[in-house]
Amino acid sequence: MIRINENYRKLQASYLFADIARRVNAYTAANPDKPVIRLGIGDVTEPLPAACVAALHAATDEMAARSTFKGYGPEQGYGFLRELVAQHDYAARGCDIAPDEIFISDGAKCDCGNIQEIFSTEARLAIPDPVYPVYVDTNVMAGRTGPAADGRYGGVMYLDSTPANGYVPSVPTAPADLIYLCFPNNPTGAVATREQLKAWVAYAKRNQAVILFDSAYEAFIRDPAIPHSIYEIEGARDVAIEFRSFSKTAGFTGVRCAYTVVPKTVMAYAADGSPQPLHALWNRRHTTKFNGVAYPIQKAAAAVYTPEGQAQTKALTEFYLGNAKLIREAVQQLGFTCIGGDNAPYIWVNTGRDSWEFFDLLLNQAQVVCTPGAGFGKCGEGHVRISAFNSRANVEQALQRIAATLKL
Repeated sequence: MIRINENYRKLQASYLFADIARRVNAYTAANPDKPVIRLGIGDVTEPLPAACVAALHAATDEMAARSTFKGYGPEQGYGFLRELVAQHDYAARGCDIAPDEIFISDGAKCDCGNIQEIFSTEARLAIPDPVYPVYVDTNVMAGRTGPAADGRYGGVMYLDSTPANGYVPSVPTAPADLIYLCFPNNPTGAVATREQLKAWVAYAKRNQAVILFDSAYEAFIRDPAIPHSIYEIEGARDVAIEFRSFSKTAGFTGVRCAYTVVPKTVMAYAADGSPQPLHALWNRRHTTKFNGVAYPIQKAAAAVYTPEGQAQTKALTEFYLGNAKLIREAVQQLGFTCIGGDNAPYIWVNTGRDSWEFFDLLLNQAQVVCTPGAGFGKCGEGHVRISAFNSRANVEQALQRIAATLKL
């Protein structure tokens, strides 16, 4: 008889955001006269930059003429976009990344979930807690972990991110093979300094490990001392893979375009100990299982790098950071400690109480949706994440509702 992948049965409950959606849908169905403001999931609300819209229209028109029609494109992405990424996102910051080391995809979430396929199922994992659930869940599905016990899976080295360390985990003393890092962090909004990233690169080199560095929110960094890329650290080319997205940078959550950087110098090892370039393995996986991002979407992404696109995307991230500033100040005025909101669009609030209880309180009394910290890991308990992705009017109204509820 046909059997299932038993690893799926180890997954705890449902996917976090699906669980939140069920609770919110149940509330709105029971209370149709009470409009809900959503500051939970990290989905953008503002229109695409005008430069991207114009490029999207122009590329769509190209598809209507035989002379300019495009069919299957290169799975790795069109050269025009890969070259712009290499120039603007890396060379401009002193990072040695070639266009053919960049793989265009339909989302950083997909790439973060799929990258684990090129590594041994016996790889020792080091994953922060709290963390974006995809990192853990995809490794559970692949069979790299033991069963869950007390909110954590066996076989994972959890890197505690707490108020005591500023929510930036320290390098462990024990060895690991595959290390997940995300800065600016989702969910906490914390950022890592150059010295902290240097320590992680040195750790990876000592242990012949690989860092999977998720920098999907780098466009929100405003502190000039904070690195935007792991490749700003000397030696990172040899030990790190980086993920980036146009979703938050340019509002592409509904358009879908991202990229992954796999330097040709980053290695993992075969059973006989021989070094194997991960670039070749990822290229094989990418070309086998992916047919590329649509041409009009890639043209829209390329427009991000025009002078108009740069100004418009900067204004977009500034708008969301303006929301974040209002949220952070309001939370602090209510007496809570928090982090994020200055170099990231998330505010991580230390509520001092059960996170799902706090979620239910805001939903039922203030009609505001946040994200319970416990859904991101054991260390997320006692916290909630508030997203700055909404209109200014909705954010201001939500803060008024929250203040009225918590002052009761």
